[in-house]
Amino acid sequence: MDTKRTFKVAGLFAGIGGIELGLANAGHEATVLCENDPSAKAVLQARFPNTPLVEDVRELDKLPKGTDLLAAGFPCQDLSQAGATRGIKGVRSGLVGEVFRLLETHDVPWVLLENVPFMLRLGRGAAMSFIIERMEKLGYRWAYRVVDARAFGRPQRRERVYLLASRTADPAPLLFKGDSPPANGVDYRGRACGFYWTEGVRGLGWAVGAVPTLKGGSTVGIASPPAIWRPDGRIVTPDIRDAERLQGFRANWTKPAEEVSRPGFRWKLVGNAVSVPVAKWIGDRLARFDPDEYWDDHDGIVSGAWPDAAYSSDGCALRVNLSKWPVNRKQRDILEFMKYEPKELSLRATKGFEKRLSSSTLRAPDEFRAALIQHIDRMKLQAAN
Repeated sequence: MDTKRTFKVAGLFAGIGGIELGLANAGHEATVLCENDPSAKAVLQARFPNTPLVEDVRELDKLPKGTDLLAAGFPCQDLSQAGATRGIKGVRSGLVGEVFRLLETHDVPWVLLENVPFMLRLGRGAAMSFIIERMEKLGYRWAYRVVDARAFGRPQRRERVYLLASRTADPAPLLFKGDSPPANGVDYRGRACGFYWTEGVRGLGWAVGAVPTLKGGSTVGIASPPAIWRPDGRIVTPDIRDAERLQGFRANWTKPAEEVSRPGFRWKLVGNAVSVPVAKWIGDRLARFDPDEYWDDHDGIVSGAWPDAAYSSDGCALRVNLSKWPVNRKQRDILEFMKYEPKELSLRATKGFEKRLSSSTLRAPDEFRAALIQHIDRMKLQAAN
C-alpha cells in the first residue's frame, strides 16, 4: 500500500526512549512519556524536550486525545532469569496492570508490549497467559514474536518478546511477515567473542562475533559491561558509547543522566533499554499495514509451553514456527562495529572470573582459558611497572 499512517504514541515505562525513538524514526510521534527513574527522566527530558513527561504511571489518568498506540516495555525484574523471578504478580513487573487500567478507560486501537523471553517459561508462562487474557477481555486481537536484535545488523545477541495487539486489525501479518535464517556464528576461531565475566558459575553468555545481551548492572550505578576476547588475545570491555550504539542510539544518548547520577548508571539505562532498530521495524510495519489483511498460517493450537511466536484467532491461541530473525541485515563483527577505544578488563575482574570459571562445570574453549591466564600475567606485569 502507498498510504503511510502516523500514530500518536503514549509511551509507558519509557526508560531512555528506545521504543519511542524507533517509532519516531518510522514517522510516529510520542505525545506523552511516563518514567520514574531520575537518570532516565534526565535523558528523556533532553532527548524529547517537547513531549510531556509523567513520573508515576499510577497517577496517569488520561491519555492524550487521539492516542493511536500505547507502548510499554514494562519492568522485567520479576520475569527475568537473572532477576527475582516473582512472576507477573511481582511488585515491578506487576505494574503492567496499569496498562490495562488505562486501556479500560480509553479507546486505544493498538498496543505494543516488550519484555524478556523468559516470561514465556517462568511459572509455565503465567505472565503471557495473564496478558493475553486481559487483552482478549478488552476486545484486542494479539500476536507476539521473539525477535533477536542481531537480525538488524547489531552485534548484540538480544532476544525479546514483542506483543502487538489491535482492536481494529489483525496484528499477526505485521509481526510474522519476514522469516530469515540466522547468521552462522558458532566457529570462534579467529573471531572476537563476547562473554560475561560476572557470571563465572552460572553461564558465560557466549557470543561469537558479538556481545551477549547488555544488562542493567547494579542499582547503585556499578557498571556491568560484557567483555570481549579478541583474536589477538586481549580481553577488553566496550565503551559506553558503543553500548549505546549497539542498542541503536547515537553515542552519548545517555550523557544527560550524569547530571543526576554517577556515570555507571548509564550502563543500567542502556542495558534496560529497548532496541531502537527493532522498534523502528515495528513502526515501519504499522505505518504501512493493510487493514484488510489477515494471517491464517499456523502450526496448531498452543498447548503446554508458550512458543516463540503465536497469535489469536477465533478465541484460540495458535503457534507459528518462525525464526527470531524477521530480517537479516548485513552483519558486522563486534570489533568492526566499535568506534571507541575499549578498556582492558581489570586484573581483579579477570582473576575473579577465571577462578569462578575454573571451579565450575561450564564448558569453555581451551584457548579462551589460556587467554585468561595470559591476560592476568600481562596485567600483573603492567601493574608492576
